[in-house]
Amino acid sequence: MSKLRLAVVGAGPAGIYASDIVLKAEKDFDVSIDLFEHLPAPYGLVRYGVAPDHPRIKGIITALREVLDRGDIRIFGNVRYGVDITLDDLKRHYNAVIFATGAIKDAALKIPGMDARGSFGAADFVSWFDGHPDVPRTWPLQAESAAVIGNGNVALDVARMLIKHPDDLLPTEIPDNVYQGLKSSPITDVHVFGRRGPAQAKFSPLELRELGELRDVDMIVADEDFEIDEASQNAIDTNKQVFVLMKVMNEWRSRTVGGASRRLHMHFYAAPRELVVDDAGAVSAIRYERTAPDGKGGFADTGEMREIPIQASYRAVGYFGSPLADIPFDEKYGVIPNHEGQVVGADGKPIGGLYATGWIKRGPVGLIGHTKSDAMETVRHLIEDKATWWQPTNPDESEIVDLLTERGVEFTTVDGWVALDEHEKALGAAQGRARIKVVDRDEMIRISRP
Repeated sequence: MSKLRLAVVGAGPAGIYASDIVLKAEKDFDVSIDLFEHLPAPYGLVRYGVAPDHPRIKGIITALREVLDRGDIRIFGNVRYGVDITLDDLKRHYNAVIFATGAIKDAALKIPGMDARGSFGAADFVSWFDGHPDVPRTWPLQAESAAVIGNGNVALDVARMLIKHPDDLLPTEIPDNVYQGLKSSPITDVHVFGRRGPAQAKFSPLELRELGELRDVDMIVADEDFEIDEASQNAIDTNKQVFVLMKVMNEWRSRTVGGASRRLHMHFYAAPRELVVDDAGAVSAIRYERTAPDGKGGFADTGEMREIPIQASYRAVGYFGSPLADIPFDEKYGVIPNHEGQVVGADGKPIGGLYATGWIKRGPVGLIGHTKSDAMETVRHLIEDKATWWQPTNPDESEIVDLLTERGVEFTTVDGWVALDEHEKALGAAQGRARIKVVDRDEMIRISRP
């Protein structure tokens, strides 16, 4: 029986799903898979990209863990591709590699004032409140009024974490430094801006509904934003998700507001044009243009400018991938150039042995669940491309362990993750919580490598 030694770079949902699909789909090869992850713990976006008060989404970890617990996939955590291990190393030890490194940077928003003090990217803020080990432990939370630019679920997560009372987060796995930071925040108002109308928002119904259930937070929406044009009405009539979104927001419109200590303002047909900067170089207001429906589901400029005082702004307009050493990269779209997961060169032809899946393949679109079907497409090509696989000179499974050990890489394993997982749960149990996440990388490694 032929042997397939496969490396997968990235141990988030995309990498784990791809590994699982290879093992289940391929019966003609003896398959051996090694997952490389730059963080000491697996699960990527699910652990470090989902707000802590969304345990239902984090339940995906249960399914991912079942895959890893089988023992037929090895994990090498705390291993940085391009630093601790190179493409040449992978070619010497494997037949092929799938890159599943995701997209973790904020997409740019090119309006004046974006570089001012108080202007932040949503991805960085999400990493902070999710306890990512590679971001600072503190966050500047001095604003009484903040703007969130975007009309997707990440924008809702950011807005909710800013405006929600921190004590209501204590039942979650929120790290202590995050709780203390949010506790000190003087925030009273958060404004969410979208260029198009409410019927074109990209929120999920569950997330939007949860937003309106926050304790001691008034939901502020403007009647002028709900003048429904033909395209919007058609979306409401034909799309169940849009129908539910509009039903939720129309319920907010009927509420009596004014009794809460905090307010969350939803602004539609509001296109940010500038962050106003004061003499000290800090954000002092957001200037936006009132737009209007164009009858086709889009928007048209009106020239009417409005301004709201703020002291902080968070752009949540999408994520962007990062280039990888020795791998082609599309600077415009932030992805690895590929054909259905086959990495392609400048000539548009597939490069043998190189594959991509997840957001680094298709960009930051779709929910976590879409990652599985995406991985199936990539794996199908991988299996069909046997003739173009590399012929490794050091394919023995022990060789990669020896290489990392010789280089002094303090790699973590599945057993190490189990130890860290149990440690975090024990920290939580002591305070009546499900988990308290360990944030410091060195401590994560120490716990994972007893």
